[in-house]
Amino acid sequence: MKVVNRIEDLKRFLSQEREKGKHIGLVPTMGALHAGHLSLVKRCVAENDICVVSVFVNPTQFNDKHDLETYPRTLDKDCALLEPAGCTYVFAPSVEEMYPEPDTRVFDLGPVASVMEGPRRPGHFNGVAQVVSKLFYIVEPDRAYFGEKDFQQIAVIREMVKQLGLPVQIVDCPICREEDGLALSSRNTRLSPELRKKAPLIAKTLKESVAKAAGMSVKEVHDFVVNTINQDPDMEVEYYEIVDGNTMQPIQKWSDTDYPVGCITVYCGDVRLIDNVKYNKQ
Repeated sequence: MKVVNRIEDLKRFLSQEREKGKHIGLVPTMGALHAGHLSLVKRCVAENDICVVSVFVNPTQFNDKHDLETYPRTLDKDCALLEPAGCTYVFAPSVEEMYPEPDTRVFDLGPVASVMEGPRRPGHFNGVAQVVSKLFYIVEPDRAYFGEKDFQQIAVIREMVKQLGLPVQIVDCPICREEDGLALSSRNTRLSPELRKKAPLIAKTLKESVAKAAGMSVKEVHDFVVNTINQDPDMEVEYYEIVDGNTMQPIQKWSDTDYPVGCITVYCGDVRLIDNVKYNKQ
């Protein structure tokens, strides 16, 4: 496994791999890796000859300066996890390397970016599109791997790829969870022990709502999820939307879509956690 910091070095290495006819997979990350990331890496290794993992905390996708400053940076630990997982290249550039000058591109990502996270985190998805498109131009991967925990982000990246005409297959991978159901996230480390015990209520409630959905309207399922979680004084639902899983647009009744997905963001104390669940077509 090679750790590469410079764009021109990575491009040279990958050009040599491509000349040998090798297929290249990319797993974009912001580091602080956990088992969820490693599941993406293992799939990438299984489906490609070369696995590139980027470790880069991208400043343009943070609309909260404190969040950017406190985001964990653990490159040595990350590399210790990536090597046994079969990673070929770790791309760990500096901010100056990725943005030698400001990226002023503004993407019109359409309806998939206009709901849920979009209005609540202004500029976030534009920053995601900036950095992921840069990584795609640098690595030129055949496939790129993303976790479904960031469900809306995958839809945004698919839209960006379509608009730019990039020849990359976007592979979405299932959410990895702790034994108690909590979706794996780098942010989980910021939960106090007491709040960590409470956080699985999110996944538990979503799972219960799937069982109840057959006998409930969309609004009734929505209200059940929000009210159940908000009963805990340490938990507050920022939003819960039941949407079409392709367009990200909210649905009013189950017959509005063949792919209903519930997307939620909850403050557990002051830690913002996201999760989602797929409903059966009613």
